[in-house]
Amino acid sequence: MTAARIKSVQCISPAGLHHMAYKEWGAPDNPRVLVCVHGVTRVGDDFDALARALSDHYRVVCPDVVGRGRSGKLGNPQLYQIPQYVSDMVTLIARVTAHSDETGQVDWFGTSMGGLIGMALASLPGNPIGKLVLNDIGPTLDPVALQRIGDYIGQDLRFASFAEGAAFVREVSASFGTHTDEQWHKLAADVLREGGDGQWVRHYDMGVAVPLRGATADKAKADEAALWAAYDAIRCPTLLVRGANSDLLSRATAEQMLKRGPHPQLVEIADTGHAPTFINADQIAIARKFLVG
Repeated sequence: MTAARIKSVQCISPAGLHHMAYKEWGAPDNPRVLVCVHGVTRVGDDFDALARALSDHYRVVCPDVVGRGRSGKLGNPQLYQIPQYVSDMVTLIARVTAHSDETGQVDWFGTSMGGLIGMALASLPGNPIGKLVLNDIGPTLDPVALQRIGDYIGQDLRFASFAEGAAFVREVSASFGTHTDEQWHKLAADVLREGGDGQWVRHYDMGVAVPLRGATADKAKADEAALWAAYDAIRCPTLLVRGANSDLLSRATAEQMLKRGPHPQLVEIADTGHAPTFINADQIAIARKFLVG
């Protein structure tokens, strides 16, 4: 069975240096690289099943975005925003393609926040993205869903036991769709950590929520316009995945996306909301068909 390697790369922000950890799957000298980036409160471990399945074709790189999981924290929490994340990913891509004789091109699978990072990067002139998967994310985000996610992120919760924490994760992640008890256990174990006091906490820096608290209607409008401009600049082959019950990416927004920018393929996943996990074989097959063919 393929085993992952845990590595890290040093990145920079206006507040100083920080490290970003990542999991790497597949042959270390494989020039074909797939970068998988998680949602706002998740980690690179989310892609274990997908990475294992695709490591016959790719070297799969799954970072913990700064402030999450095994990665470091930012000295200024206001920097927990897309421009900093894009900067970190450029550093990561330079690292993982440094010894390749190819062009430094990578394919990208982004869930939710990871998709926003991918959109921003793929919109830049001379960007390295060959194929792009946007998993339940687009330029227009439902404000009620955003408020729900923002409220969830900002809660500094502590649990007396792993079981208590796991029950919470399962409850707030119900929109991920149907999973086995074993899969729910892993989804919880990936994002819960036992503190020195024996309490179980979520894995991320609470500073991640700071920029969200400063959001205003005017800023949200400007951000949406910037995201549409970025989306319209994308030219690489793109797959848009939507959970059929998603409260973040509406069907209307998905249909608008089909007519603009990269004119993506669209796949909707039944009985799933925000966001499909790509743990089960039927969803992995969707990614393989688009990325590998």
